[in-house]
Amino acid sequence: MPSTLRCIAIDDEPIALTVIEAHAGKVPFLDLRRTFVNAIEALTFLKKEPVDLIFLDINMPDLTGLDFAQVVGNKSLVIFTTAYPEYALQGFELSALDYLLKPIAFGRFMQAANKAYERLSDGAKTSPYVFVKDGYDWVRINLDALQYVESDGNYLTFQETGKKTLTRMTIGEATEMLPKDQFMRVHKSYIIALDRIEKIERHQLTIGKTQVPLSGNYRDELLERVK
Repeated sequence: MPSTLRCIAIDDEPIALTVIEAHAGKVPFLDLRRTFVNAIEALTFLKKEPVDLIFLDINMPDLTGLDFAQVVGNKSLVIFTTAYPEYALQGFELSALDYLLKPIAFGRFMQAANKAYERLSDGAKTSPYVFVKDGYDWVRINLDALQYVESDGNYLTFQETGKKTLTRMTIGEATEMLPKDQFMRVHKSYIIALDRIEKIERHQLTIGKTQVPLSGNYRDELLERVK
């Protein structure tokens, strides 16, 4: 598993690059090597210094982000950044990891960064993890120790074995961030680790010593997934 992801950002608008620099500076596993307002200069850089991840604007002069991504191919993961949602389909057709719509909120940026870390960690022997913010600190959540996530408004509690972490995040954002093959939402306020379920009843399930409510609209999917 990589300790950090080497990355660059490309955008013809310096203000947009400033936002990405600020966001990346808050993420402990992102190593932002360079930013570029010129895509051609970025290609020259990549020939000498390969990176794991590229934050890439789409609507640029000379060489568009879509063209740039085709040139790079699968050598680096690409997260598109743009003010134009109509480009999304083309971006995903190029196997982009994610698509961030400007202005980019930090929470959404963090989701994309975690997704990149998870993708590059696939097949690693070490257990994967994500980072969430607790006050002014960043806390690592070990996914193999995570039992469930509980929502209280715009705050979530990540319950690991022997440890709780409170963070400002919506349950929808957490659902997008966590691996779909390991975790599932079972209630408007709960996401659970599938391999931590000890008992499933009609309206609740048991994880350790905790009874988690189970909504009827999630019950059939849950039973199908644990068969």
